[in-house]
Amino acid sequence: MLKAVITDVDGTITDSQRRISTSAITCMRHLVDAGVPVVIASGNTVCFMDCFCRMIGTDGTIIAENGGVYRVGYSGHLHINGDQSVCWKAFETLKDHFTEKNITLDLYSPDYRFADVAFARTVDADEVGAALRHHPVEVLDTGFAIHIQSRGADKGTDKGTALKRLADEMGLKSADFLAVGDSMNDVGMLTIAGAGVAVANAHPDTKSAAEWVASKKYGDGFVEGIRRYSHLLF
Repeated sequence: MLKAVITDVDGTITDSQRRISTSAITCMRHLVDAGVPVVIASGNTVCFMDCFCRMIGTDGTIIAENGGVYRVGYSGHLHINGDQSVCWKAFETLKDHFTEKNITLDLYSPDYRFADVAFARTVDADEVGAALRHHPVEVLDTGFAIHIQSRGADKGTDKGTALKRLADEMGLKSADFLAVGDSMNDVGMLTIAGAGVAVANAHPDTKSAAEWVASKKYGDGFVEGIRRYSHLLF
C-alpha cells in the first residue's frame, strides 16, 4: 500500500502558461479529505508554497527550491540543505560573464530563497554550466527557471534527497509515496518513491524514470495517475 502523494507543481499540475488545473486541485482535496498526506515539491520559494498549500488545503508539508528546503507542516522546522553562499559566489561569476555580452540576468525572488539562486531562462543553460564549471555547484534548468544549487553529498539539494529526509520525519519511507512529476528535477523523487508517475508532457528522461506514464498532459495527467494507483492509496 502507498500511504502518501508527492507532486511537482509547474508542468505537472499547471499547464505551459502556469495556469493551475482545477481538476488536479479537486483531486488533491479528495486525497486530503480521505486522510492521504499530500506533499508539494517545487523549485518555488517557501512563501509561494505556503500560499499555494493554504489555497489547496494541504497541511503545509513541502519541498521547496528543488529540494534545497523542506518542512513538515506549517509549524515544522524549516530544513535548509543547500549552501546558498556558494551559489551566490557562482552567480557573481555568471553575472560578470554575461555583463561582457550586455546581458542582464533577471533574478527570481532572491530575498525569499534560502538554499539556491534562480533566474529567468533568458540565457542558455549549457552556457551557464560552462561558465560555472570551476564552481562547486549544479545548474538546473526546470523549463520555467534556471537554478544554481550547491553540490556535494552533505549538501544534496535534489527532490529525491529531500524526500528521503522528509519521509523519515513524517514517520514514513520514501517507498510509501506515489510521486508525480514532469521535469528532469523530478527524476530523483520518482526514482526513490514507491511508484513514480510522469505526465504526458514530461521530459523523456523523466518518463524513463517513471514506473508509469500518463496518456494526458499536465493536471489531467496528474489526475489520471492518481486514479491509476487509487487502489493502493485507499
